[in-house]
Amino acid sequence: MQKLTNKEEEVMKVLWRLEKAFVKEVLSEFGEEKPHYNTLSTIIRNLEDKGYVAHEAFGNTHRYYPVISKESYRKRFISNTIEDYFNNSYKNLVSFFADEKKISVEELKEIIDLIEKKK
Repeated sequence: MQKLTNKEEEVMKVLWRLEKAFVKEVLSEFGEEKPHYNTLSTIIRNLEDKGYVAHEAFGNTHRYYPVISKESYRKRFISNTIEDYFNNSYKNLVSFFADEKKISVEELKEIIDLIEKKK
């Protein structure tokens, strides 16, 4: 499955939240920086071509819905990120966050507790 662009991810987040929507409904979910209707329509059709979205036809209009769950996408995205940037090592990932001071010792202990409880 092809990687999503930032704009495509943004649209997918809206579709996951709405579950089913027409282009105009997706458009209404954007804040001040709304894309043009035709641009958004093209993004959604690209998502369909990539296999992330499907549609139901209502005459000349289409209602779109995600065919990939947010959880499935998240797993694929995280796996690819860890493979591409952390030598496929979760230890390297956690180390990165510790070095960047994005995770505390207390949070690391909580993670260890969670892992031990799942054993």
